[in-house]
Amino acid sequence: MIPRKTIILLLVSIGLIVLAFGLYRQAASKATPGRVDDSRGTTMPQRIVSLSPNLTEIIFALGLGDRVAAVSNNCDWPVEAKAKPKVGTFWQPNTEVIIATKPDLVVCETFLQQNETAQVLKRAGLNVLSLRVESIDELFAAIRSIGQAAGCSEKSEQLAAGIKEQLDQIRELSSSAEKVKVLWVIQTEPVRVAGVNTFVNEIIELAGGQNAIAPTGDQYPSISTEEIIGCKAEVIIQSAMGTEDLAKQQESAEKFWGRFVNLPAVKDKRIYVINPDTVLRLGPRIGQGVETVAQCLMPKVEQEPLTK
Repeated sequence: MIPRKTIILLLVSIGLIVLAFGLYRQAASKATPGRVDDSRGTTMPQRIVSLSPNLTEIIFALGLGDRVAAVSNNCDWPVEAKAKPKVGTFWQPNTEVIIATKPDLVVCETFLQQNETAQVLKRAGLNVLSLRVESIDELFAAIRSIGQAAGCSEKSEQLAAGIKEQLDQIRELSSSAEKVKVLWVIQTEPVRVAGVNTFVNEIIELAGGQNAIAPTGDQYPSISTEEIIGCKAEVIIQSAMGTEDLAKQQESAEKFWGRFVNLPAVKDKRIYVINPDTVLRLGPRIGQGVETVAQCLMPKVEQEPLTK
């Protein structure tokens, strides 16, 4: 039989261990400010920094806007993002400012400049989520990754499903039309266009068109006068640049392309300058962008909204 004194000492030891463990957990929770546990026991970030406009749009679309501590200078949608503190540009994030923001999650892309920033932030002990978003499938993957990292996986699945449904609806409505040859212009001096190995090409095909440019080694090749004439584009879509209003840019585009009198798009006056934000940003508004393109590809007498 175990002596009573031994039993008492054992119980006291167990109590001290439990108390110490409780104090340890309390200290650990205080050492990680800005993060709380949800009902499932997973940790949710409360101070998120986004370095890319499309990722910022995803974060807000997931209902996480109140957790956004800062964004890049280029993040301008939704309007609430404009009021957030800034941490440098899309191409040149400021690591010192980011660290000073004390984020518990930094979301960025994987191209060179942001990848270098991510490595510095990781060495500083920050939690960084780097995402490659260069196709529509990668957009869906990014939405799910952010949802998982932020503790709202179910909502991210709903967001991805809603976007997919919108894109599928546009594809179905535009699939019966004859494929229109589209020249997608990124810039005019020199003329640089979107090739087939781009998400822009995905948008063209979803909208019911086909790329007027044959496959090339470059994603966004510059093309010669001969190649412009030879592509026989039926529609020219040009991304608006800078802050000048669309009407002025439309007028400039028509004047520029007017020299190619034998190009079907010029003869039929099917040159469109469009706002790039919903199209060239792979984000939650991509469905609106594809619908805009689909309207450009329709015969002019049929150019009405495809979706309600």
